[in-house]
Amino acid sequence: MRRILVAALSGIFLGSTFAADADAQRRRATLPDGEGKDVVEAACLACHPVRTIAATSGYTAAQWPQVVGTMIDLSKTPQERDAILAYLNRHFPPNTKNAPKLIAGPVQVSFREWVVPTLGQRSRDPVEAPDGSIWWAGQWSDLVGRIDPRTGAMKEFPLPAGAKPHSVLLDRDGGVWYTGNKNATIGKLDPATGKITEFRMPAGVKDPHTAKFDANGILWFTAQHSNMVGRLDPKTGEVTAKKMPRPGSKPYGIKIDASGAPWVSCNGKNCLLRIDPKTMDLKEVLLPHEDTTVRRLDIAEDGMIWYVNSGRGRLGRYNPKTEEIREWASPSGPKSHPYAIVIQQGAIWYNESRKRPDALVRFDPKTETFQSWPIPSGNFYAGIIRHMRTTRDGGLIIHQSSTNRIIKVTIKGP
Repeated sequence: MRRILVAALSGIFLGSTFAADADAQRRRATLPDGEGKDVVEAACLACHPVRTIAATSGYTAAQWPQVVGTMIDLSKTPQERDAILAYLNRHFPPNTKNAPKLIAGPVQVSFREWVVPTLGQRSRDPVEAPDGSIWWAGQWSDLVGRIDPRTGAMKEFPLPAGAKPHSVLLDRDGGVWYTGNKNATIGKLDPATGKITEFRMPAGVKDPHTAKFDANGILWFTAQHSNMVGRLDPKTGEVTAKKMPRPGSKPYGIKIDASGAPWVSCNGKNCLLRIDPKTMDLKEVLLPHEDTTVRRLDIAEDGMIWYVNSGRGRLGRYNPKTEEIREWASPSGPKSHPYAIVIQQGAIWYNESRKRPDALVRFDPKTETFQSWPIPSGNFYAGIIRHMRTTRDGGLIIHQSSTNRIIKVTIKGP
């Protein structure tokens, strides 16, 4: 049965495969009984637990076709399409059970969306190139793509089968790189020829995740499920990796500070990590509360490490000089699961990924105040942002991976 990416229904992709029959039965039991249930089960459960549908904010009869249409073309099987849409419309109308708490404020934002060509690719991690073009990773379709914002033209570049790129990034010369999350590679694309140069990971590193170039052109990366961090020298092809101090730390986000030292967030434990760029010695910073987990982090001009406390629904700041740690409760509460984060125009921007709609949040460190907005996906809201970057004109580049949207955010106001 063709794969329908039901992550778009709730915006929560859990990423695991569910092979056990008992587990499949458990997931099926969460769907309401009714005509069309068997069609939805057959189409959806190949990739996702049913609870992703149950967590949706629901849509109207006019919106459901748009939601499903971002994932797969069902025009050639109208009977299947109509059964799926009728079931979803009947059992999952609009609701507010996971609605965010939106905060008004003085800043204005506008969203410009692009819908990428290949359906169901889980487009993510867009980044702006020096020429103004925008690159993204199509994780589930083994591709990276480019948008020309001036014309809207898009081009997709195929990657080796099974690469499943988790992220795309650019080197200081504008070269296009990606992390092969499922085939243990880091690759470089030549857009002029489509040629791919692959760098194989050493034993133990199976899932390159997020990466960042330092000022010397060295590529630093995390490998979440391998519980390792590493570096790649593009000139020699040498890859060096080290285990995290604690099992299950799940290194996730990575940024480079002004001294050239990489900082890493822990998605499995209550920690941040500093890597010595010369020796690769690892220094762990313990964060308060054992249920703290950190998806991503960013570093301000004053050296402060800002992070999202995803496990507890908070925004945090670590001062490397004084070792002081402060946290602020996110507007939508402890279950909001802050995810992506970036610093732009002196403010901290992040999203509340377990709310529907996915909320874009701004925190002003000077006044310690929040402001937030719902992130659209065309005529509906479906989440979520998994990585966030800045633009040269003072805006943000975000995405809605569940609905194939790449979005540029223009910021106006104080």
